[in-house]
Amino acid sequence: MHISFDLAQPLEALVTAAAASLDTFDASFSPEIRPADPRFGDIQANGVLPFAKQRKANPRALGSELLAAIQANPGYDASLLSVDIAGPGFINFKFTPKLLQLWLQQFRCEADFQRGAGAIYAGKKVVIDYPSPNTAKQMHIGHIRPMVIGNAVQRLLRFSGAEVLRDNHIGDWGTNFGTLIMAIKRQQFELDTADANALQAIEQLYKDGNQLEKADPAIRDASRHELVKLQNGDRENVALWKKIIDISNRACEQIYKILDIEIDITLGESFYRDKVERVYRELTDIGLAEESDGALVVFHPEHPRFKTQPFIIRKKDGASNYGTTDLATILYRIEEFQADEIVYVTDGRQQDHFQQLFLTTEKWFSAKDYPLPKLSHVWFGTILGSDGKAIKTKSGESIKLNDLLHEATTRARAVVEAKNAELSDQEKDNVARVVGLGALRYADLCSNRTGDYVFDWDKMLDLNGNTAPYLLYPVARIHAIFRKAGIAAEAAELEALAAPFETREERALAAKLVGFPAALRLALSELRPHHLCTYLYELASEFNTFYGSKDNKVVVDDTAIQSRRLLLCARTMRILETGLHLLGIETLERM
Repeated sequence: MHISFDLAQPLEALVTAAAASLDTFDASFSPEIRPADPRFGDIQANGVLPFAKQRKANPRALGSELLAAIQANPGYDASLLSVDIAGPGFINFKFTPKLLQLWLQQFRCEADFQRGAGAIYAGKKVVIDYPSPNTAKQMHIGHIRPMVIGNAVQRLLRFSGAEVLRDNHIGDWGTNFGTLIMAIKRQQFELDTADANALQAIEQLYKDGNQLEKADPAIRDASRHELVKLQNGDRENVALWKKIIDISNRACEQIYKILDIEIDITLGESFYRDKVERVYRELTDIGLAEESDGALVVFHPEHPRFKTQPFIIRKKDGASNYGTTDLATILYRIEEFQADEIVYVTDGRQQDHFQQLFLTTEKWFSAKDYPLPKLSHVWFGTILGSDGKAIKTKSGESIKLNDLLHEATTRARAVVEAKNAELSDQEKDNVARVVGLGALRYADLCSNRTGDYVFDWDKMLDLNGNTAPYLLYPVARIHAIFRKAGIAAEAAELEALAAPFETREERALAAKLVGFPAALRLALSELRPHHLCTYLYELASEFNTFYGSKDNKVVVDDTAIQSRRLLLCARTMRILETGLHLLGIETLERM
């Protein structure tokens, strides 16, 4: 049996080959390989049951035939794994200590893991649309979600072999600019790009303008007129717009730096303003777009909701909108970047927009014979307060992201002071930064992204439970173990001198380590980082069980026993570090 990074792959090949050797199976059989219940094995083949059901055959009998064929196959090695049958034909594989040790010897560090995972997305060009904030507003607590989720997703994709282009598609050409320009002109406000409080002033101008529009429809019309003037290249409006964009971008870049958000290119909606005419023309020429109440729209009559809900691509006043620029953006990404896949990271309220966008793109590209990339909407829920409502300040305002990041490090610093007062001030500051920001990220990532989650400082900074501090602590502890042993975690003698795993805790920890590829594959299947979080939490728990058992003391006199336990510690540390780095979380050697 080949020792591959993902042991499910050779097992799938083994089961498929065994089934092909039997007359009772045919090419429609799928092994359906998945992780097993640890009580029964490490990997399970579940394909017998659905195959037997389709043919009204006895699944247990078919499973027994398949089991015998697996054991007779030349690719089966009983020294590496055992196999048996359970229930109605489930085939359970259990790794031997020899196989576990061979895997741990072959896959030692982050570079080895990445090389092993690199085939999943190899050769794919993926454009990820993130963090893509709207301009002219201070970032608030809700903006952390696209940054944190998008960053984790792009890291997972790159790690798995994709060539990723991170495109910060900012909202810099929308309706709010008409309101802002109107308000600036009415108040004769002078924008100062050097003013540290300029973005707050812009935000207040927008609020003032919005109130005026609600009170007077004529002012709303004036704002629309200012937007059309901007989109038509009016010199004064373009100059004001550029100042607003400059102020907004500099404020965003400060946040990106704190959160280590990496961006390859920033092409806002404004970049596509000279490309929208082609969208109007082509969608009209193929009969997909039609006039409705003065606007140019697309209907999707086959869809229950979108047959009457229009997808507007040109407003009745002639202005473009999100739909227009998003269509132009997809076309640009396939023509200029040769994208095989485009991933959008936005909140769940935009699901209708992206469903209509994707449907329109599919029909447009099919009619024009353009290559259609895979289009994925990675949407997420809302951050809630303890009352179950969208989290706000006491005054009802959204919590500013700058304030949130500062509070995270401040709270973490208090914990560090209480737990490790002996650290230097510089060390305390660094630990507080890593733990505080890591706790924020992990609290967001560890729950299924499509659900809402309740924001709770005490819970996210807890050293127990599914939190970043809980995962960071064993990493620091293992570094301390190697310092005490006076051996490097990469030392070759660990592999050379290690005896086979013997105790139940040793074997359970080794088996969990070998499960890392399955967790990666699951996280990538629907771009849901919480699957990786769950695995890392289970790994940390398994390590704590191993380390806490009196039967598994690591630093001992017996060199063979110490080496095998240090080997387990080393690989646990590297997989925890690798997984946390994929989530965008720094790790610590001392904590």
